[in-house]
Amino acid sequence: AMATAIKTAWRVTTVSPQYMKELMDGESTLSSLLRHERKKCVGILNGIDIEEWNPETDNKLDHQYSRKTVEEGKNRNKQQLCDHFSFNPEYPIISFIGRFVDQKGADVLSDAIWKALTNYDSKINFLILGSGDNQLANGLEQMKIFTDGRFNCFIGYNEALAHKVYAGSDFLIMPSRFEPCGLNQFYALRYGTVPIVRTVGGLLDSVKDINDEGGNGIRFINLNTDDLLHSFYRATELYQDKERFQKIRKFIMKQDFSWETSAKKYMKLYEEFR
Repeated sequence: AMATAIKTAWRVTTVSPQYMKELMDGESTLSSLLRHERKKCVGILNGIDIEEWNPETDNKLDHQYSRKTVEEGKNRNKQQLCDHFSFNPEYPIISFIGRFVDQKGADVLSDAIWKALTNYDSKINFLILGSGDNQLANGLEQMKIFTDGRFNCFIGYNEALAHKVYAGSDFLIMPSRFEPCGLNQFYALRYGTVPIVRTVGGLLDSVKDINDEGGNGIRFINLNTDDLLHSFYRATELYQDKERFQKIRKFIMKQDFSWETSAKKYMKLYEEFR
C-alpha cells in the first residue's frame, strides 16, 4: 500500500506528488480523510527488495546477468521465453503482468493488441501473464488462435515465470486507469526491461519519458487503443535503434528504487517531528 504519513496539525508541509492525488481522488473513507487533511500529508513511494529482485543472483532465472552483461543476458532469457511461448525472437516482446481488474486496464490493452496484430500487422510479440475477470481470460485464450503466434498468455500467476518474463521481455506495459504507486515498473527497470506506462499516479512519478532528460520509459496519456497503438509504435522504433536501446537498458538498471532509498525518506520525515 502507499506509504502515507499525516503530520500533527501544527506541522504543515506541501502536498506530495501525483501519487497522493491518486489517493485523494478516490471515494473511500481514507480518500476523504486525505482530502480534508491534504496540507498535512506527505507520500513516500514504495521500494522493492533488491536482493530478491536482482537479475545477477536471481535463482528463478536460468540465465543470470548484470548491468555489464545485460545485452547477452537479456537475449538468452528472451530466447527462453520465445521457445516457451512460440514467439519470433526477431520481434520485440511487450509483456503485461497483473490482475484483470478495471484498475489495471487489461481490457483496453487486449483490444489494442488485437488491433495492432490484425489491422496493422505489427511485428511485435505480446505476452499477458495474469488472472481475474473470467470473460477477459477466456477472450485472451481465444485470441491466441487468431494472432499468428504473435500473442500468447498465461492465465494465473506463477512467481518463477513472472521473474522470467521480467528478464526476457524487452518492454513491460502498465496501462492503468489509476495507480497510486505500482511496483511492476520498478521490477522492470531492475531487469533492464523498458516500462511503457500511462501518465498517471505513481507511474508518472517514477517513469520519465525517453524523450526527456533522464528518461527511463515510454509514457502515454489516455487509456484508449490509439494511445496504446502509438506506444507500441514508439517501442518498436526504440527496439530497432539498437545502440540507443542498449544504452537505455544499462541506464535504467542502475536506478535505485530500493527500500533503503525509501527508508531514508521515512527517517528524514521522522526527524522533522523532533
